[in-house]
Amino acid sequence: MQTNLKIEGTCEARFAAVRETFVNNFSTFGETGAAVALTLDGRPVVDLWAGHADAARTQPWQRDTIVNVYSTTKGMTAICAHRLVDQGRLDLDAPAARYWPEFAQAGKAALPVRYLLSHQAGLPAISQALPPDAAYHWDTMTSALAAQEPWWVPGTKHGYHALTYGWLVGEIVRRISGRSVGTFFRDEVARPLGVDFHIGLRVEHDARTAPMIPPPPPTSDQVDLFTEMLKDPNALLFKTFVNPTVPLDAVNSREWRAAEIPAANGTPTHGRWRVSTARWRAGARWMEPAY
Repeated sequence: MQTNLKIEGTCEARFAAVRETFVNNFSTFGETGAAVALTLDGRPVVDLWAGHADAARTQPWQRDTIVNVYSTTKGMTAICAHRLVDQGRLDLDAPAARYWPEFAQAGKAALPVRYLLSHQAGLPAISQALPPDAAYHWDTMTSALAAQEPWWVPGTKHGYHALTYGWLVGEIVRRISGRSVGTFFRDEVARPLGVDFHIGLRVEHDARTAPMIPPPPPTSDQVDLFTEMLKDPNALLFKTFVNPTVPLDAVNSREWRAAEIPAANGTPTHGRWRVSTARWRAGARWMEPAY
């Protein structure tokens, strides 16, 4: 718990409850460092940050501190696909194989692009065992997904594509635009809008990146979901989250930050985004655009 906490930034009086909740994250829940920004009708109404950007609490959290936001990256990747739709270059009802011919393998020739965006493709996991570093190699992941048979009939079920979402949608973006999804997002979205969000982080930004602090392990009376998940290596849940294996602390490595993992490794600052940090102790857990 932090004492003598200094809250930086501004907050309009009518949003005092937001400020109080933000402070409560530190005083009650032991937050290390965090930020929250709200934009209403195009105008900033809350822009707060506080705490520290490191576990040792030696580096103050700054207004331009950035941090990995995991699955929020999926939304940014989806924006890239919809940008192509807006440009008339992508038809969401067309087969994904129209843009990515190799994807037609294993009965997927007619699978529409919209199923990739809506978690209905039946491709949340890869059945063959992948090397531990596969997540850092684009072609390895997209080739494996192109060859993968769906786990269910596409369009009949939803299932969270925790990591595969980014490579599936991102490869469509790459095939159409000729640019990686990280480059496309930077050129078509981030730079034009002045958004400090990165998919694939350059080394010069490491100094202002807050490392993620993993949550404490479950107590004896709590269910350890990861332990349960690891009990059956042949289960879909196991393969979704553990194939390839990406340790929790990998998120702080240069290798993770540099790669384009467009379902999980986006890195933004808070200034143009709404952020909630109630559970992750040194960064944002949930965010959405504040356009």
